[in-house]
Amino acid sequence: MKTSGLTELEAVLSVARHRSFRAAANELSVSTSALSHAIAALEARIGVRLFNRTTRSVSLSEAGAQFVQNIAPALSTIRDALEQAGSFRDTPSGTLRINTSVGAAHQAMPLFIAFLKRYPDMKLDIVTEGRLIDIVVEGFDAGIRLLETVPQDMIAVPFGDRQRFAVVGSPAYFEQHKPPRTPADLATHRCIRSRMPSGSIYQWEFERHGESIRIDGDGALTLDEPGMMLT
Repeated sequence: MKTSGLTELEAVLSVARHRSFRAAANELSVSTSALSHAIAALEARIGVRLFNRTTRSVSLSEAGAQFVQNIAPALSTIRDALEQAGSFRDTPSGTLRINTSVGAAHQAMPLFIAFLKRYPDMKLDIVTEGRLIDIVVEGFDAGIRLLETVPQDMIAVPFGDRQRFAVVGSPAYFEQHKPPRTPADLATHRCIRSRMPSGSIYQWEFERHGESIRIDGDGALTLDEPGMMLT
């Protein structure tokens, strides 16, 4: 009988309950001799006799009775914990906490709804904020951010479609200014600048035929909330 700490303790409780090594061995699906050796090894390790044995009976010693009284509630709690943990294998339940930006949350909402329909015992707690945080330290299960803002030591996987940005302006603005044709033309325009959660100013990114450039758009207005830029 190969035993771990928990297996030995379960063996002690079974023998104490049945007052018989044979009945306990049947319950545990092991041989009587293996069970007897396991109990003897535990007694030798802790230095006390837990059971008084005769050819006709088995009874708890005074130390054994106290030992059983102490371990029984703890083992019951451990069994419950193992059973609850095992239930997650078949039907996930509990609360999944996700930290993300407002924009990413809007885009991911259909996936969130589909997830809750598929796993009705789950709950989603979505926290939207601009600042970058350590999701582990602050108690989140996952975070959704732009790839370039994710620390290199974090595990990251692609989420959703590849994002593309466009340069836009209001009709009223273009009534007074010629629309830009190339990224270089932005140097003559009053751009709305975007402050990243890290505090740095976002540089407009352009790519064509595999070549990438960044433009630091000049402008009098700097905002840190994308929704405000559209008002």
